[in-house]
Amino acid sequence: MQNKYRDHLCKELTEQTIGQEVRVAGFVENIRDHGGVIFLDLRDSSGVIQVVSNDDHIFDGITRESSITIQGTIRKRDFEDYNSRISTGTIELLVNDLKVLGKSKNVLPFEVMTSKENSEDTRLKYRYLDLRNPKVKSNIIFRSKVISYLRELMQSDDFLEIQTPILTASSPEGARDFIVPSRKFHGKFYALPQAPQQFKQLLMCGGFDKYFQIAPCFRDEDARSDRVYGEFYQLDFEMAFAEEEDILEEGEKIFRKTFEKFAPDKKLSSEAFKRLTYQEAMDLYGTDKPDLRNPLTIIDLTEVFESTTFRPFRGVPVKGIVIDNIASKSNSWFNEIVEFANSIGMPGIGYFKVMEDMSFAGPIDKFLSEDEREELISVADLKPESVIFFIADRTKASKYASQIRDFLGNKLDLIDNDEFKFCIVKDFPMYEWSEEEDKYIFTHNPFSMPQGGMEALTTKKPEEVLAYQFDFVCNGIEMSSGAVRNHDLDIMRKAFEIAGYDEEDLKTRFKALYEAFSYGAPPHAGMAPGIDRMLMLLLDEDSIRETIAFPLTAAGSDAMMGCPGEITELQLREAHIKIRD
Repeated sequence: MQNKYRDHLCKELTEQTIGQEVRVAGFVENIRDHGGVIFLDLRDSSGVIQVVSNDDHIFDGITRESSITIQGTIRKRDFEDYNSRISTGTIELLVNDLKVLGKSKNVLPFEVMTSKENSEDTRLKYRYLDLRNPKVKSNIIFRSKVISYLRELMQSDDFLEIQTPILTASSPEGARDFIVPSRKFHGKFYALPQAPQQFKQLLMCGGFDKYFQIAPCFRDEDARSDRVYGEFYQLDFEMAFAEEEDILEEGEKIFRKTFEKFAPDKKLSSEAFKRLTYQEAMDLYGTDKPDLRNPLTIIDLTEVFESTTFRPFRGVPVKGIVIDNIASKSNSWFNEIVEFANSIGMPGIGYFKVMEDMSFAGPIDKFLSEDEREELISVADLKPESVIFFIADRTKASKYASQIRDFLGNKLDLIDNDEFKFCIVKDFPMYEWSEEEDKYIFTHNPFSMPQGGMEALTTKKPEEVLAYQFDFVCNGIEMSSGAVRNHDLDIMRKAFEIAGYDEEDLKTRFKALYEAFSYGAPPHAGMAPGIDRMLMLLLDEDSIRETIAFPLTAAGSDAMMGCPGEITELQLREAHIKIRD
């Protein structure tokens, strides 16, 4: 049956269709009066076509962004009227019939074609108009293509797509849950899943070798530029009878193929992703999410100043960053670094320049002994024209050094924005001491297998135990976390005991896994690349919300839908809820 609204998309109209009668439909992008001749630009999902009429009154009362259907004949434009900016720039549609399908208000909240120049709150309030902007729309189309490709990749490797529940039990670990009150079970609650973690492990116990899904995840965490509030999507997958290397190889293949396909103009190393232990990443870069496009590294100078008389360096960790051939920079250039250090909470930043005769010049040189100078030259490999920056702090030396490294990398234009540089950070500590809770807590996923198994848990200090946990990182952004899972009940009991959980806690809080693991659980491992973050990098967007059709604002609200909002007293009673003042 022929569609009564259109038989062609704009992109299908070419010089080969000149003389043909066609019907098109879309939105009125613009109405222009050129000396008494009225032109209308019609935009559909594929492009734009210029519309003209021998009867200008046919356009009377038409408002921009109204949806219309037009029947007419394609004809050649006059040469001087060609528009090289659009694919239909050499033709136009002479209209003989026009119908308004949906009339738009006269005054728009913003110009659709420049919607990205408006505030995000306004754009999201009228997101359906914002999405008509071809650039905004193209991001959502791109998202669809990437997700389709990810499905193809997983299915080609024999992964089975399985959907796991959205209504589930509250998780005692991780971020805050979104809870859902139960009408049928008085005083009880469901929760939206922070991730399909337990379900995918249960699938492995159920005899599935390879599982994946494009999984929605829900966490009540504040938004950032690389994290949306409320919900996000990840490519969640798990493999039974798998070791860490199996997952790392699969993860690298997914990232490499996806980035090569959808960002062919960007540089991506042909070599295997660089692998770093957690400790190496912290020592060299001060963070477990290093941006390897930045060639600067951090060196530990604590031992050099072990016996120093310089009070700010005495008895605290001291980090250094060396940069060659910048000693001739102006004082104002160095002052900007000092100002940045102050802005992140440092009381200041020490540095000195290395002169041609290998003497030092700078604010802290006079406080150094000759032995310290000589050792610095050796340890830091200093050369004439080098500058060394010092970061000293009792608890935040690595964090500050990482921020100074990033600032210097950008200030010196050392970072290639046309490059994707991946690394895999592995061997994370299993535990860390929490001053707030006065006990050891899990640093990452509590279901990870400790390296060395039971022996490590019983013979090592908790902070010395490493886990089979890893992150994929690209350009300083965490792209995925993964782990080999702890499928052994004896090891699991001991692992949770160190974190303050007894066996009854395990049986209560992780009832399904605890029970399932008593029926012959296979060894298994998995990971979950973040789809929204992948898209943010592939599209070169500064905000992750630009990759999502209907994101919440950074504050977690939705003015378009009016949420979060109040519900009726009847709904509250049915859910057995009373609002406290």
